[in-house]
Amino acid sequence: METMIRFRHNAMHIHSLAAFGGIKGGMNQNCKDVYFVRLLGVNATILEDIRQMDASMAARMSGGQTLYRRILSLPKIQDPAIAANYESCYQAWMSEQKEKALTKAFKNDAQYAGMLGRGLQKVFGLYAADRPVSASMEKNFIIKMLYWHDFLLADLFAQWSSRMSVKLVLANIVKKQEYLFAYLLTLLGYDVLLLQTEADISGQEEAWGFSQKIKLGEFQKIDLPPFSASDPGARRMPTPAAASRPARPIVQAQGDAGSKTSAASSQRPVVTIPPRTQTAHPRTVQEKSFEQLAQLARSVVLIAIHDRNGDVVGTGSGIMIGAGGYILTNSHVASGGAFYSIRIEDDETVYSTDELIKYHSVLDLAILRIDRRLKPLPIYHGEKPLARGQKVVAIGSPLGLFNSVSDGIISGFRKMDGVDMIQFTAPISHGSSGGAVLNMYGEVIGISTAGFDSGQNINLAVGYACISQFVQGFV
Repeated sequence: METMIRFRHNAMHIHSLAAFGGIKGGMNQNCKDVYFVRLLGVNATILEDIRQMDASMAARMSGGQTLYRRILSLPKIQDPAIAANYESCYQAWMSEQKEKALTKAFKNDAQYAGMLGRGLQKVFGLYAADRPVSASMEKNFIIKMLYWHDFLLADLFAQWSSRMSVKLVLANIVKKQEYLFAYLLTLLGYDVLLLQTEADISGQEEAWGFSQKIKLGEFQKIDLPPFSASDPGARRMPTPAAASRPARPIVQAQGDAGSKTSAASSQRPVVTIPPRTQTAHPRTVQEKSFEQLAQLARSVVLIAIHDRNGDVVGTGSGIMIGAGGYILTNSHVASGGAFYSIRIEDDETVYSTDELIKYHSVLDLAILRIDRRLKPLPIYHGEKPLARGQKVVAIGSPLGLFNSVSDGIISGFRKMDGVDMIQFTAPISHGSSGGAVLNMYGEVIGISTAGFDSGQNINLAVGYACISQFVQGFV
């Protein structure tokens, strides 16, 4: 039986090209976060921002982290033979009562065929809602959707997976059919950004409320550079095995306003902390005293989460991980915030930001950015295996008590709903989520993410292996 996937659009606010490239929507219980964004007009840095986004996405593609395509226009069908081929796809869609659709490039996945078939139903219903349409108009509309679909996606991947991260950028989409095609892509689980440098959609399409818009400046005609699939690192990207590999889950706590419990599904694949049988490498630095470790609180921040009215709806903690203003926290801390206020020890300035650069709701990790140079904490690289009984220090802001420091030990390596976690005893409370768990060398071995109100110092942390993978490109 086909598994139905639901899509939640624009769960977080996207404010820039970099944010669109960095954010990764999670997938929980067959519900996937997707993003549909329009950038309106032109500002002084748009060409450089596009270049940087292309370079960043090419690097992530070469690392198997995402798939990316940016195009300047959608093509017309010039060859009658091609049109005839896609007409056969239309007839097959009709014979399936419009519930399943196959294309020339995607023929063998029943789940994808169902998503595409129902997506075509939805977008054609929107197209026909305000006009009389004939059978030939319907046929031409569907043929165009399927042809554009293959034009954009056919050479991106050989095997589809519902957990793939695919980001598509289209320029100056103003016609209704083009905009409905962009919306169709989001109904297939792809993130879509429209670069509306010259003009925007009409008021009718705007009223649908499908896409989030960001005003960059005034509309003007500029020469947008093409993105070449032959650029270094931008060829076929992940192998089919890498592209279809599911994201690795982690135990996710509920919001800091409620009790802290495990929310991972037993159906999810296992996240394994690197085995504790590695060969240890000698240290060239000395362990720090508790007093010295407490000084590292200057690199741990207090985060206040604000709603759209500006009211504080919760607090959490965060770890400086990149000198360029990047702060690591939990996804459940950042989720639902319209913007955030960041406090840093020994700094009277309160830094306000809405820059949620990246998040993963399954890993329960997120990255915020503020406009300030930071002194990041080093992340442990696994030179020596973690061990039960190993001393640790936790730094966070429990109950809003800024940068409290507590000590304890690693008390176990627990499997929670099929997921391996670091269990530790250093006391934490609501508001500690997103705080640092350090070894005695002052390195981040975990980020506080969950605990049990009914337990005695039974706390859980996302381990350094997941953190290191998540923060690549930001440290």
